[in-house]
Amino acid sequence: MPSFDIVSEINMEEVRNATENASRELSTRFDFRGVDASFEYKDKTVKMQAEAEFQLQQMESIFRNACAKRNLDTSAMDVKDFDHRGKNYYQTIAFKEGIEQDVAKKIVKLIKEAKLKVQTSIQGDQLRVTGKKRDDLQEVIALIKQSDLGQPFQYNNFRD
Repeated sequence: MPSFDIVSEINMEEVRNATENASRELSTRFDFRGVDASFEYKDKTVKMQAEAEFQLQQMESIFRNACAKRNLDTSAMDVKDFDHRGKNYYQTIAFKEGIEQDVAKKIVKLIKEAKLKVQTSIQGDQLRVTGKKRDDLQEVIALIKQSDLGQPFQYNNFRD
């Protein structure tokens, strides 16, 4: 029986590259000359540091553009609230990886409401969809692509 897996993965190497590109752009920007501002990639998160809150907002925009250029889906970004310590402001950006239990349940419910002839099972941080026809599986993929669930999904391990 045909089946495939629904996963949510981020290429962390591309995130690191996007962070380096954003740092390079930051060093060439006129409005950041003489300003203590930086990007740092560490432990699958990106830490931004600047002297003012509005500069953090500009840096987030720079980072989103760098991610878009590296073909990273920015909907996987989880931007935390800024933190003010001393004279600097800090903000952390984490990336959602894997499908959380409540999102997985939403996907299963969405598929059941569409009354497609497939079986869906939650397997840790991914979902396995099995059906009798390849067309049914393609309908599931189209259905999930149409719905906005707040994170990007990839479809792999397709077996006939």
